[in-house]
Amino acid sequence: MLAHRSGAQRACRPWTGLISYAGESTISTDPYAAPKTHVADVPETRPDGNFNPAGLRWPAGHGWDWIKSARGLTKQQTWTWMGIFILFAIIFILLAIIGGVLGAIPELVTVAVGVAAYSIFIGPILLGGLMLGCDAVYKGQPVSVSHLFAGLGSHSAGKLAGLGLASLLANVVLSLITGSIFGFEQANFSDPEPVTLALAWLVMLGFYMALWFSYPLVVLNDFGVVQALRTSFTGCLKNIVPLLVYGLMLSLLAIAASIPFMLGWLILGPVMFASIYTGYRDIFYQT
Repeated sequence: MLAHRSGAQRACRPWTGLISYAGESTISTDPYAAPKTHVADVPETRPDGNFNPAGLRWPAGHGWDWIKSARGLTKQQTWTWMGIFILFAIIFILLAIIGGVLGAIPELVTVAVGVAAYSIFIGPILLGGLMLGCDAVYKGQPVSVSHLFAGLGSHSAGKLAGLGLASLLANVVLSLITGSIFGFEQANFSDPEPVTLALAWLVMLGFYMALWFSYPLVVLNDFGVVQALRTSFTGCLKNIVPLLVYGLMLSLLAIAASIPFMLGWLILGPVMFASIYTGYRDIFYQT
């Protein structure tokens, strides 16, 4: 009997080319061949490939490919990914509201600062969990809402919190730099010079380049905080052109997603998270 794949089996491919299926046909055209027994179609997980910490260099079009691949990674469980994104957003909205309310009460300003600090530390931990979820889908496993909190229970939780600390310190340094520059300009009652604005933009870009791929590098490759930041920055620098294309396309999609009452973010939000993972795999893995 010829083996065949049902529509449900074909639909479970989370990312085109990611999973192949065994048992395409069990009849041999060779009459002298040994008989074969059909085995039920089983998804064969794509191998990880060879990890290359130095990072690969890609042309500009790969920036758009990261977004397309991310959509392929999330479209099979769209409702689950929507739930994850909504929960992620609710957590940070609540933290912002609580911090704002407490900050308006002089006696509770210290508590408000603590809530703000907590949000900075919890962000990388949640993103680490999302990277674990993306990796599960890549390997043919389902994603669940629990993946959002998987970073809390992982051995990398401390290092993810370390990324939060690095983010906090970088924001402080960036604020001091831009504050001193713009303060100097305002003292002379003049508009900021283009060079000043370019410098501030480059500092901010470098900060995000160091953070962007650090989350998967920590949870999936067990990198230390400094090593992950350095590796992420190097990988982004090698791919600065596709990264700029990626940023431009995401910005345009963000505008489009915001027009119909922000409803487009239910699709774009998960894609944005997953695109961190797809970009990471494209740059740091040779298959």
